[in-house]
Amino acid sequence: MVADNGDEPDDDNNKLTLHVPETSHQISTDSWFQAGFVLTTGINSVFVLGYSGTIMVPLGWVGGVVGLLLATAISLYANMLVAKLHEFDGKRHIRYRELAGQIYGREAYYITWALQYVNLFMINIGYLILGGSALKAFYVLFNEEHTLKLPHFIAIEGVVCILFAISTPHLSSLRIWLGCSTVLSLIYIIVACVLATKDGLNAPPRDYTIHWTSTTSRIFSTIGASANLVFAFNTGMLPEIQATVRQPAVKNMLKALYFQFSVGVVPMYAVTFIGYWAYGSSTPTYLLNGASGPLWVKASANMSAFLQSVIALHIFASPAYEYLDTKFGITGSALKLKNIAFRILARGSYLTISTLVSAMLPFLGDFESLTGALSTFPLTFILANHMFLVAKKNKLSSLQQSWHWLNVGFFALMSVAATVADEDEGVADIEITNSRLLRDVHALR
Repeated sequence: MVADNGDEPDDDNNKLTLHVPETSHQISTDSWFQAGFVLTTGINSVFVLGYSGTIMVPLGWVGGVVGLLLATAISLYANMLVAKLHEFDGKRHIRYRELAGQIYGREAYYITWALQYVNLFMINIGYLILGGSALKAFYVLFNEEHTLKLPHFIAIEGVVCILFAISTPHLSSLRIWLGCSTVLSLIYIIVACVLATKDGLNAPPRDYTIHWTSTTSRIFSTIGASANLVFAFNTGMLPEIQATVRQPAVKNMLKALYFQFSVGVVPMYAVTFIGYWAYGSSTPTYLLNGASGPLWVKASANMSAFLQSVIALHIFASPAYEYLDTKFGITGSALKLKNIAFRILARGSYLTISTLVSAMLPFLGDFESLTGALSTFPLTFILANHMFLVAKKNKLSSLQQSWHWLNVGFFALMSVAATVADEDEGVADIEITNSRLLRDVHALR
């Protein structure tokens, strides 16, 4: 823990003058390998079971494969830019908002904070719904009456997440759970791949045609799928993860990113491509819903997806937990009665609100597309390129500056276009993936 002036930004010529902010959580304690597993846990979370339907179906083989490869490359590049700015101006910035504030000033501090927390809250909502959906899918395998509905299982997911958040004080304490998350991810990914492969080998020729109802539908569905692509690879909280890494923080974080974007993407690629190959344009948005196989195999995969969503949600909720713990001075042993009581109250309240929002939604919206449009594009691509441009401007050639400006402009347009596309799909109901999504969720209910 490093002493500091507090969590509020100090204004000096409109720039922050903070040293590394004091935090109640551990920093500089983890290896790059552990950080790599944190990143890989996010990339291979239960969301991967939907990429065949939400990425490949709207884009097809050529667009989907090329899009995934390009998204991998540009996501690695953008995250490397942020990682290299971690020690900008001689200070280590352990929160995204403080890095932005140091570069731009007070207003950027608060704008980045709001943008990031909206991003993470939306991701948490997605995990609650997907975890509840996986538990519901497990339930219907053994109960034909279907007396319990999806909101009931979202509520169960919320309770389990609260218990896990109370017992896991900070991001660094996930150590053993990261291993569990990896095993759980491999279970549902391998099961999905094996069952889909079996179905594909026994099925008649599939239809891989991209079904557009109009030119407008084609444009909007393609843009929406592009937002799904960037959602798949980015956390929106890289500085917070990098804060846990031992020195040299930049070098070690780059190793973690190389791990994420090499070994870490292989399982996601496998389940995405195999799922689309097996079912074509009829691929369900929750892949296990379309797979046929032994009851116990599907049950184990769905239960693994449910449990992994609990661990993954904790990662994306950790910045909110860190803020609350630091704000109210929660220090010392995690087993102190005062600290346990605070976690019950603060984290329980946060997750209760998140669960209520999730359970009240009429259907599972395309959280990947919406989150990518509203926050992943701005946080990961626009802000990363512009921060690097401002921070390193005197060291960049005119060609390099033009390159970063091109990225800023392009991803700004993509963010606006993806937001409009998502709204158009939701209101006009012209995009066929959304109708399939609604069908799948009604089946779960």
